[in-house]
Amino acid sequence: MSRLRLFLQSRQGVIAVASLAAIAASLILSAAGASETVRNAPLVAVVVIGGIPLVWEIAKDLIARNPGADLLAALAIVTAVLLDEWLVAAIIVLMLSGGEALEEAATARASRVLEALAKRAPTLAHRLVDGGNGRTEDIPVSEIRVGDHLLVLPHEVCPVDGEVVSGRGTMDESYLTGEPYVITKSVGSKVLSGAINGEDALVIRAAKTAADSRYAQIVGVLEEAEANRPRMRRMADRLGAWYTVVALAMGILGWVVSSDPERFLSVMVIATPCPLLIAVPVAIVGAISLAARSAIIIKDPGVLERIPKATIMMFDKTGTLTYGRPTLTTIDVGAGFERAEVLRLSGALERYSRHPLASAIVDAATEELGPDFAADVERLAEVPGMGLVGTVDGREVRITSRRVAEELLGPGASSLPPRRAGMESILIIDDRYAATFQFRDEPRLGSAEFISHLGPRHGVTRTMLISGDRASEVEYLAERVGIEEVHAEASPEEKLEIVRRENEKGTTLFLGDGINDAPAMAAAHIGVAFGRESDITSEAAGAVVLDSSLERLDELLHIGERMRRIALQSAVGGIALSMIGMVLAVMGMLPPLLGAIAQEAIDLLAILNAARVVAVRRPLADYHEFVAPAPRPVPEAV
Repeated sequence: MSRLRLFLQSRQGVIAVASLAAIAASLILSAAGASETVRNAPLVAVVVIGGIPLVWEIAKDLIARNPGADLLAALAIVTAVLLDEWLVAAIIVLMLSGGEALEEAATARASRVLEALAKRAPTLAHRLVDGGNGRTEDIPVSEIRVGDHLLVLPHEVCPVDGEVVSGRGTMDESYLTGEPYVITKSVGSKVLSGAINGEDALVIRAAKTAADSRYAQIVGVLEEAEANRPRMRRMADRLGAWYTVVALAMGILGWVVSSDPERFLSVMVIATPCPLLIAVPVAIVGAISLAARSAIIIKDPGVLERIPKATIMMFDKTGTLTYGRPTLTTIDVGAGFERAEVLRLSGALERYSRHPLASAIVDAATEELGPDFAADVERLAEVPGMGLVGTVDGREVRITSRRVAEELLGPGASSLPPRRAGMESILIIDDRYAATFQFRDEPRLGSAEFISHLGPRHGVTRTMLISGDRASEVEYLAERVGIEEVHAEASPEEKLEIVRRENEKGTTLFLGDGINDAPAMAAAHIGVAFGRESDITSEAAGAVVLDSSLERLDELLHIGERMRRIALQSAVGGIALSMIGMVLAVMGMLPPLLGAIAQEAIDLLAILNAARVVAVRRPLADYHEFVAPAPRPVPEAV
């Protein structure tokens, strides 16, 4: 969609075009020798039709004691009408309406990345009828009910969250992270709305309605990002408060000194603060667009204003400073079982799990047994908190936590090896202890470099690692990446208390990727979520990094700094030029018409400068993070 079309689609765009046409018509009539009444007729019409609504909106804000930076423009329109300066009044209407239309067009243009994701959402679903005997009916996704059986054809987008009840295949969930993430699906596997089905048709049972499913929540986050009004616009209004007082004082001074009310009008015209009204929001929507290109969704535009001021950065551990892809380091095999046997059975079952530890077991089985290690998975269930259970080659296989294993095994739990530092999973086969898997979640390559550059480059004075994991695991990571302040085994309530305490000491940023991080993210001055699983929909975060990467977080820091610097350049620079014009107007050297033309030129310069936010010619991140996965050591036998 072209910029012109976006411009003309708004009401303010129509008023701006009508104002321009009226001004052109008046100039043509004047050149043709028409009378003053005739040549002013189109100007009067556009001021009445377009100017009165603008002045009324500004007047309502004034009555509500919430005056904005556009108060001077309203005063200029009223003064021009009282002095019979209809051409000047029309030019000011053009400035105001054109500025609003430009902002709307810029916002719409900046949101095209978000709109593309929203348009990708499916609109129809194939619901099985007559007891699921093969016949389907196409229904709008809004009519899907929990429990409906739906047919997802090859290469279709899954319409709702659910569970596979028939068929085997794969689904591509890369929309969630921006990286390849293809998951094998079988009976009992969970499926996510928005995932793209592979080569095989699957029948799923809807677990949620379309409105409550993952993809709809993601689209809701994006719509919220587009609808949020930038906080820095309100800052511009506050900045305009003192500027309005100065402009009024200079206008009155020019009027008193010269006894000519046109001096007052000239000052009001050149003082119209369009750099504040237009340039700052344009810089903000440009930054939102720039962030979207880097797979960063800005939910709260105020984040862009606050992030350059962050001095205290707090990190959750798993999936932020680590890959969230633990490696299998040790296998303790129980009595009566073989290493190859436990790897084959557990690897076959874990192929159907999305748990981060699952891929580590599958990779280990593939490495030791070959890519074609085979086992027939007949039944599958994954209950939160209870682990993964299924029937593999006719045997009941369960992979769970130590706590659950101790409950299930009863007296047999005495065969479990002693607890060691790090993450672990317990394998139970046919109600007997079979193996313990030990894992290590390695730090992201480049994470130490990222942490070390925060102080010199971004003014961060303190970094903290806050995690619910065991102290030994958290301290191991902190030592590897160079963080000295560590809080381990922290509950969500304790994380929240830590953040609140640190808020008193400086501007805080909390980076997390788990539901348990939501209270801390909400309490911090800046909450940033890495977009994994349901965390992307967390209402607590002000920004969501879809492509979970420290490099993207560094880009967000730079985008905030760039936006603030350019926005201030545009606002302060525009005001400085306007004040020079005000001095000339007070001295009688700038009549109202020339003042209006000069103000348009100032506006154009401010907008063009603000638009530079998106004109990035080199990578924003100033540290290098390798994309390659962390090394995966070969599991050792114990």
